[in-house]
Amino acid sequence: MIIRRMEEADLEMVVPIENACFSLPWSRQGFLDSLNGGDAIFLVAESDKTCPASASEKEIMGYVGMIASVDEGEITNVAVAERFRGEGVGEALMGAIIREAKESALKRIVLEVRVSNTPAIELYKKVGFTSLGIRKNFYEFPREDAGIMVWEDLC
Repeated sequence: MIIRRMEEADLEMVVPIENACFSLPWSRQGFLDSLNGGDAIFLVAESDKTCPASASEKEIMGYVGMIASVDEGEITNVAVAERFRGEGVGEALMGAIIREAKESALKRIVLEVRVSNTPAIELYKKVGFTSLGIRKNFYEFPREDAGIMVWEDLC
């Protein structure tokens, strides 16, 4: 697995993963705007094997996005294609985005997660996030509370 910066060409594989994972997914244009906005860091996990659908392309396994502002980042998206779940892709992506945050002198990263998404919550705890609180009725389709989690660079 290779973790690298997301490129526009990756959106052909990223958008279908986004659509499969979220009830209100980002559009291709939303990703493109963020990639070109200057304050975003988007990473992809790319398989080191060729994609079954194309003998020449590597397959995107998952991705993570973060918007940076001053010394804080906000995770906007984390998704792993269903067939790659349980293989450490999410943990590798989260570790990489934390390294990017440190390199960018960010002291804190925040994110929201559905309170029912136990696998994601456990992953975030594993990489050093702690619970900060709850945002009532944050998500739609279905309506659900969000847990607010934070990672802080204590060095």
